Amino acid sequence: MKLTSLRIIANDIRQSVEFYEKTMEVAAQWYTEDFAELGTNSITIAIGSTRTMKMFGNEHPTEFQSPSNIIIEFMVSDVDREYERIKNLTDHIVQEPTTMPWGNRSLLFCDPDGNLINFFTPVSPEAVQKFK
Repeated sequence: MKLTSLRIIANDIRQSVEFYEKTMEVAAQWYTEDFAELGTNSITIAIGSTRTMKMFGNEHPTEFQSPSNIIIEFMVSDVDREYERIKNLTDHIVQEPTTMPWGNRSLLFCDPDGNLINFFTPVSPEAVQKFK
């Protein structure tokens, strides 16, 4: 089994795709007006409009609520530098860069639909070794 992508259902797909393009610094590939993907060398973030939920049998695709127990995580080379960029993209900073007990320096913020995003940089010797 291979995890290939993470799909986000967006209330406003254009706004969400633009946010992730700026956040990830990659261009989206649009397949339809309701579906786009942003790829990195490790994962693809797929974004679908709420209308795509009808294809999965959801009778009430409007007012889709995002799960609050999911965090999308990206390892970055310098979380403090990224914070300076990200704080201009969103007013929803949950946690400014903080060194966590497990050795990662972490920035937590929300996308336009309220999904949590964690940018982190390993800083302790153990954390750096883990991600080599």
